[in-house]
Amino acid sequence: MEIKDLKLLIKMITETDITEFEMDNADEKIVIKRGQQPEIIQMAAPATYMQAPAPMAAAPVAAAAPVAAAVAAPAAAVESGETINSPIVGTFYRAASPEAAPFAEVGQVVEKGQVICLVEAMKLFNEIEAEFKCKIVKICVENAQPVEFGQPLFVVEKI
Repeated sequence: MEIKDLKLLIKMITETDITEFEMDNADEKIVIKRGQQPEIIQMAAPATYMQAPAPMAAAPVAAAAPVAAAVAAPAAAVESGETINSPIVGTFYRAASPEAAPFAEVGQVVEKGQVICLVEAMKLFNEIEAEFKCKIVKICVENAQPVEFGQPLFVVEKI
């Protein structure tokens, strides 16, 4: 499938109520998913890290009002610093393997171009690099959790 056809397909899906689309033929397979469910998973993820007082308070709100929490969470993240967002839909990994040390930790200063995490999409591991020198303030996603396009992965302070 050519890029223009793929863009047209995505546009058609975003203009409807469809939350999942799958197309499979002999040469290729295309799966497009969208919706609010990954946002709820994202809200629960920060509770496992030591910097959790504010996100833990937001978790019950997410269960009661997922739409309101989904709108409030990105706004709160932007207020406390800049975010590094996922460029693709996939699975977030903090390290190259389960035994390896994480690419980035809270409080660590990372250089421009340094790998800070991996996002796996369709069995391809995509290295996500820092676009500028910064300090990691918060890790927004739990290891091995699904992420959406544009979803904040890290809150950072530019240096």
